[in-house]
Amino acid sequence: MKPSSIVRLTPGKRVLFLTRDAELIRRQLRGELDLRMADVDPAELLDDINTDVMTPAWVCFNWQPEEIAREAYAGLIVDGKRIFERDALAGGNFEVIVSGKRKGTGSSRETAAQCEKYAGIRIAIAESFAPIHARNNLNLGTLMGGYDVLARLQAGEGIPLDEFTRGHDPITRQIIEWGGLFPYSKALAAGEVAPPPLETGRRPMTMAEKILARHLIDGAPDACVRPGDAVVVSVDGGYTHEFTTAQVHAFLAGEYGEDYRIRDPERFAVFEDHLIYADEVARMRPFLDKIEVLRDMQRQFQRQTGVRDFSARDGVSPGICHELARTHMVEPGQFIQATDSHTCMGGANNALTWGVGATEYAALVHSGFTQVEVPESIRFELVGRLRDNVTAKDLMLHILLHFARPQATLNRVMEFTGPGVSTLSMDERATLANMATECTARSGIVAADEETFRWLSDWRPRVDPQRWRAAAVEPDADAEYAGGIHVIDLAALEPMVADPGDPDRGVASDPTNGAKVAEIGAVKIDIAYAGSCTAGKMDDLDFYHRVAKEAVDAGLKVAPGVDFIIQCGSREVEEYARTKGYLDTFRAAGVRLIHPGCGACIGCGPGVSESAEQVTVSAINRNYKGRSGPGKLWLASPLTVAASAFTGRITAYTSGMFASTPAAV
Repeated sequence: MKPSSIVRLTPGKRVLFLTRDAELIRRQLRGELDLRMADVDPAELLDDINTDVMTPAWVCFNWQPEEIAREAYAGLIVDGKRIFERDALAGGNFEVIVSGKRKGTGSSRETAAQCEKYAGIRIAIAESFAPIHARNNLNLGTLMGGYDVLARLQAGEGIPLDEFTRGHDPITRQIIEWGGLFPYSKALAAGEVAPPPLETGRRPMTMAEKILARHLIDGAPDACVRPGDAVVVSVDGGYTHEFTTAQVHAFLAGEYGEDYRIRDPERFAVFEDHLIYADEVARMRPFLDKIEVLRDMQRQFQRQTGVRDFSARDGVSPGICHELARTHMVEPGQFIQATDSHTCMGGANNALTWGVGATEYAALVHSGFTQVEVPESIRFELVGRLRDNVTAKDLMLHILLHFARPQATLNRVMEFTGPGVSTLSMDERATLANMATECTARSGIVAADEETFRWLSDWRPRVDPQRWRAAAVEPDADAEYAGGIHVIDLAALEPMVADPGDPDRGVASDPTNGAKVAEIGAVKIDIAYAGSCTAGKMDDLDFYHRVAKEAVDAGLKVAPGVDFIIQCGSREVEEYARTKGYLDTFRAAGVRLIHPGCGACIGCGPGVSESAEQVTVSAINRNYKGRSGPGKLWLASPLTVAASAFTGRITAYTSGMFASTPAAV
């Protein structure tokens, strides 16, 4: 595809509008109605269509894109019924799909973009796109535009391709012009196209900008970058898991031959964690054969490439990839890419890390470098110290409500600095970085201090800490932040919950009565889930145990009718809990303990709701409708989840709450 190409709607092809009115979507799918942009109020279009809606977990078990497209939007359910039945999108003769704000938020799964592309969608229209999803569209060759573009197309106008490339960096424009990442990469290798020269002069930089500047291919030692620069950068490492490796393997074989090889395999890894408990979820059991195919393809990829192997042993996962990556792989100043949106958790180690789709990962793991548009940043200057019953999760729910919901964090790197950072443990900092993706940010990165290097030395005692000190980055005093610099007083924060449907719907508890979340009333729960990459770390186990110990000492057990599940993030965390005596307390309290891995967070393990009536309070990172079962899922801190398990309703924890007011629980 050349820059002079003119984009027109194909005669006979249709445009699908994803509206808040479900019946309006069904009528379009049945062929009874065709809408025009001029007649649609953008406020009536669906916002926050997340990737779990586009391709729920079970759809991703079909690693072939053509099969994935047959189940496009299988997660868009109203009143218990799918709006898109099998083949509805592919059979509707659509080439344009239209939605509202933040299209493609949530997981980095490229299958969400593939389900549209391979169903015939050529152009995606939205007010805004989540950054990883937008990149996946670009890599697959799907054009993206705004409402004005569609109105002109429907009026019969031919639009020059450069209007679709406008606003993008030069390399992204080239990728669009060539029809996707793989065609562009081949043109680059053949010398048919060249990346533009970098012309940015000396300037103060943010942490993210410094890391990218250091990783420039053939860059000068004093090179500088600014937001919007198109750069080619080396990648220090990355990883996939059994949910994504199969596509990476297939794409590499398809593009580079069955005997392909990758660069620096010791820097990359595979993990078996996401589907380890799928057989314990009734609705996943029909897909166990497909899941085994994914595992087999991952094993084949690992044997062929020689990447580091974090496979399950005797049916037990070594842990969640993000938890193990930060403890065993990610170092300060590194640039890490992996096929999962929570890759950003590695930012707690003062690294720049974010998730990418299978196509982009296949290209970078083969070459050792990738193309990046330098992102803007937003900075959170933390001061003070959190109260005893407030955690980093509460801080992130606060940021989600006050900054992410108004889109201040959209596609920006969230930097955490200030004296308040040093009051947080490394595990709590990991929560900050992890949930940057829920903010639809590009990534999160935390400033390094002596605690960073001490913690890394505990995990990797053979490495000289001086290496990490030399590689660590901090922002320059005059660095520019497009999203601004925002001071947050940690001492002023309260316990938070986010109500079902989206992580950015936060509610603060009433600080005058910590045994009650006043703003939401008495919400009775059926499930309390404590785990995931966000909340299965050592500190999180400390939180769960603090509450459980107080309850047990007061003669209490988990409330009748509540299933309280604790799942560690890794074997090391589980061993830590065992050594500290936590597991005995949990058993005495009536907690259900399960081995490490993902699970309920992606609807593939114990803790998934089974009916729409069930209510869950969970320490996971996202609560999109249907992601963890059909029930209502509230997000909360580890302390709140544990306290709620003993009261039977969503309850903010306060120290001594069980001993002082036993009758209230």
